[in-house]
Amino acid sequence: MMSLFSARVSTPAIYTSPIRAPLFSSRIKILENQRSKLMSTSSIEPSILSIKPENDVEEREKIVEDVIVQYLVLRRDLIDSWPLGSVVTQGCHASVAAIWGNKDDGHTIDYCSRENIDSMHKVTLEVKGEPQLLNLSQKLAAGDIAHKLWIEQPENLPTCLATKPYPKTTVSSFFKKLKLCK
Repeated sequence: MMSLFSARVSTPAIYTSPIRAPLFSSRIKILENQRSKLMSTSSIEPSILSIKPENDVEEREKIVEDVIVQYLVLRRDLIDSWPLGSVVTQGCHASVAAIWGNKDDGHTIDYCSRENIDSMHKVTLEVKGEPQLLNLSQKLAAGDIAHKLWIEQPENLPTCLATKPYPKTTVSSFFKKLKLCK
């Protein structure tokens, strides 16, 4: 049993965890496959074709990290006082409403496409309570970020919000100060 753990310790220093190495290399393989597919079509996107194993790692990570993502923000006060299933249900309502309300948007279509449906990316964050949730909703609206503020009825209680799917680099700045929901 100890020999299994010692193998993990001997991973190359470039990786911060034993899980990161396979994940990063699989993303590179996906990009290389995309490059191969694009070379066989008439509309070749130069930014994808320029990704080669010998290119700079930061360049590859930048393109890999611009994944389409949906942000979901829950209220910590409700997480602490409501049954977990009820809070999860509120998040589901907001997520579906945000996607359905933007079903004709290009990013939403890509996010829900047959090729991507099994690899959706969501980031679930938390705010302290209702005032912080309403403040975030106002900031998103001011930044033209489409989202759904879910208001539970008949109580008329704002419980969570979800963005429509966006490239991560487009919306991540709005959520930098928020904690991951745990």
